[in-house]
Amino acid sequence: MMRKQQPAEAPRFADRHIEKFLNYLKLERNASAHTLRNYAKDLSLLRQELGDSPWEGVRSIALRQFMAKERTRNLSKATLARRVAAIRSFFRFLCRDGYLSSNPAAALIRPKQDRHLPQFLSVEETTHLLETPQGEALATLRDRAILETLYSTGLRVSELVSLKVRDVDLIGGTLRAVGKGRKERLVPVGSFSLKAIGRYLKGRGEKGSSEGGGHLFQNLRGGPLTDRSVRRILNRYLVQTSLAKKISPHALRHSFATHLLDRGADLRSVQELLGHSSLTTTQIYTHVTTERLKRVYAQSHPRA
Repeated sequence: MMRKQQPAEAPRFADRHIEKFLNYLKLERNASAHTLRNYAKDLSLLRQELGDSPWEGVRSIALRQFMAKERTRNLSKATLARRVAAIRSFFRFLCRDGYLSSNPAAALIRPKQDRHLPQFLSVEETTHLLETPQGEALATLRDRAILETLYSTGLRVSELVSLKVRDVDLIGGTLRAVGKGRKERLVPVGSFSLKAIGRYLKGRGEKGSSEGGGHLFQNLRGGPLTDRSVRRILNRYLVQTSLAKKISPHALRHSFATHLLDRGADLRSVQELLGHSSLTTTQIYTHVTTERLKRVYAQSHPRA
């Protein structure tokens, strides 16, 4: 008998407050499995450092000492910033839940991070990657539909794997995505992606198995895919394309935004398509296009 694959759950903790917080992130904030794993690790380290001290007895000095110790471990700025974000978010939750009356983590400062431009593919590289899955095997049809949809819509991988068949309107050319904070948005879907999804659903011969819970993209056992599954799928085709770049599925989201801006889309529209709550987050892509234009200028202008 085939075992039913369960969707990723928030890690379980002996500390009921951490477990409750992680479940809050999963169920109410729609946090990805990646975020849950990382926040669980961060808070587990803090719990070990504090020992049996109750959360209501924790003072700001103890949290600052913990972060000072973490800085001696030669961790990246991104990891240290995430540690601070996890701790601040956790104590904010304890205050919101009425367990604490004041937040000892409020004064924690996130280290300033180096600003890295998002990695993306050129239009030619993207086309080559998307056209690599060839054939009528069900897995191939699914993989082509996944890659086409990621690039066509700019979805986060967590949004992609949570899609249900009912969320996609093949006639109207749109899909309903549920992003961070369980915010819903309607996203247009390109013709190539719609065609690929239609072929996949036809090949599957159904509108979603009972084990998959009606998920649009399923593994070959009928269960829902995970973020890691999508990463493995992408890596498989990257090897076949021989692209020199080592990218994550998120790079297709970056490519989606960059290519739109390169072709004249306005920043506010791209913000809505990506589901960014702040325009500041979207503005990173203007730096990408500016850097590209500067390279073209330097290579082409006789007095550059």
